[in-house]
Amino acid sequence: MGQGLWRIARNQQLQQQGYSGQGYLPREHGRRIPANNVSSTSHRKQAQGGIDIYHLLKTRKSKEQEGFINLEMLPPELSFTILSYLNATDLCLASCVWQDLANDELLWQGLCKSTWGHCSIYNKNPPLGFSFRKLYMQLDEGSLTFNANPDEGVNYFMSKGILDDSPKEIAKFIFCTRTLNWKKLRIYLDERRDVLDDLVTLHNFRNQFLPNALREFFRHIHAPEERGEYLETLITKFSHRFCACNPDLMRELGLSP
Repeated sequence: MGQGLWRIARNQQLQQQGYSGQGYLPREHGRRIPANNVSSTSHRKQAQGGIDIYHLLKTRKSKEQEGFINLEMLPPELSFTILSYLNATDLCLASCVWQDLANDELLWQGLCKSTWGHCSIYNKNPPLGFSFRKLYMQLDEGSLTFNANPDEGVNYFMSKGILDDSPKEIAKFIFCTRTLNWKKLRIYLDERRDVLDDLVTLHNFRNQFLPNALREFFRHIHAPEERGEYLETLITKFSHRFCACNPDLMRELGLSP
């Protein structure tokens, strides 16, 4: 209610000063000054205690223009540092304004490797027409496919040359990726025990407290919801890997897997 009364009082004040929605400025000595002729007048400040609307709008527009930062006017190192904080979606939007900067291969390479830490294609000579921006789109598409059907997702990565058809390479990809659905991943590892074996060997439990090592293990390889052969297999593989990483401790305590 207080805001409504303030608006009424404000409208009355503007009407008394001669301002209307037709683009007129305040009254000056009983006559109105058209806004389109304001440049020819020398009275733009205040008239009879009123407010210069033209001056306010002009000042606001200039401030808005000054607040817009053009990355192309900055040193390239600083521009790339600013753009490196963007995700893939925002970087695509930025490329509409700064095409050369936002399409830089180093930026998209950083996005790929920060999301998918290992891919076989990283260690190969890039094919003709290769770009990390295109690779990012393929990795994202493959991850979505994996989360719907793991076998089809892995086949997609292989068909694009992103992954080699090797259990060790697939295990490294899974170990360094956090975008895969853990339920689908659990089903896939249960079916691909060769990949599971290589995934277990990627864990380093040296000098780790046993419960912490177990938590880390099941953070990468999720346990099944029910007891059964697969859970026993995971516990056995973890036990052997923990002993292999801590041989001195096993001898000192006289423990075995």
